[in-house]
Amino acid sequence: MIEAVGLTKRYGAKTAVDDLSFQVRPGLVTGFLGPNGSGKSTTMRMILGLDRPTAGHVTIGGHPYRSLPNAPRQVGALLDAKAVHGGRTARTHLLSLAQLAGIPARRVDEVLGVVGLQDVAKRRSSGFSLGMGQRLGIAAALLGDPQVLLFDEPVNGLDPEGIHWVRNLMKTLAAEGRTVFVSSHLMSEMALTADHLIVIGRGRLLSDMSVTDFISANSADFARVRVPENSPEEREKLTSSLIEAGGSVLSEPDGALRVTGLPLPRISDLAHAADVRLWELSPHRASLEEAYMRMTQGVVDYRSTDDAKAGLVELPEAPYGPYGDPLTGHYGAEPGYGPPEQAQAPQQNWYVPPPPGENPYAKPAPEPSPATPAGEQKTSEDPR
Repeated sequence: MIEAVGLTKRYGAKTAVDDLSFQVRPGLVTGFLGPNGSGKSTTMRMILGLDRPTAGHVTIGGHPYRSLPNAPRQVGALLDAKAVHGGRTARTHLLSLAQLAGIPARRVDEVLGVVGLQDVAKRRSSGFSLGMGQRLGIAAALLGDPQVLLFDEPVNGLDPEGIHWVRNLMKTLAAEGRTVFVSSHLMSEMALTADHLIVIGRGRLLSDMSVTDFISANSADFARVRVPENSPEEREKLTSSLIEAGGSVLSEPDGALRVTGLPLPRISDLAHAADVRLWELSPHRASLEEAYMRMTQGVVDYRSTDDAKAGLVELPEAPYGPYGDPLTGHYGAEPGYGPPEQAQAPQQNWYVPPPPGENPYAKPAPEPSPATPAGEQKTSEDPR
């Protein structure tokens, strides 16, 4: 189990993690969520002893990471898949890690098969794609067959098959009783993978609960109700009945009704009592992404602004600009392009030769010699 108590990390005036306390229990996939800059990576680095807390402490199995005997056999981590010497092959990289931790060499071939890299084991990692690098990083985390695993964005760069494989791997590891701590920005994937969520914002704990409870606590469930479109009187009758029963009714853009405060069986009974036909009566449950966005909307540090030029349509430009190709003088072949009707100022950094006789850098022409009659050329003397 991972346990953080009052964990704090400051970098000068910047507080990256602020009095953070939580537990990551075994047997569950615990998702670690938060906006960019919220302190997730810093927290993971402190768990692994890579950064020292300014205050508080974090332990794994009751001990700090630095005091764990043969830590690679107890804790596996993927924080940066690029932290591999590019000149080493996949097998050589894993073999060096195994030798440092006293892990048998046969385990290297086992984890290469687990992550699907057995066919490229002798290739240098510098030629790996982003997804292959992620698989190699996961293999390094699994090398010591640890009971505690930490993954930071493990599906980054993976194709759909790889994402599906990582999802099943996380669930399998947790089902074996291991502690699995996963940081990710993919809400849809966390909804399918995680059992429990720890959400932080600006270094502080925002939520520590199951995925189901998190969605329920940060979203408003409602029922979608639709009546025949050509029966406005039935719509009004049903709306009145629902409001009288204590429900709240709002109109959706597509004409349906959004009803809150009443369970679906009660809505059905009220519609039947009012003799109103229902074309749709369905529950709506918010997604993890909706719930996450609602909780973290006040702690996002980086927000984009509207593009002031969005929607503007610019006229196409000639291939060589309005003055043609500076080498050939040719203009684009598109309709409407050609030599300008009037002389215009050249664009900046374009060189246009001055008219004859106006070049300030040209040398003055030599004046004819008095001894040479006009119209005759002076020849050099014959050296012979």
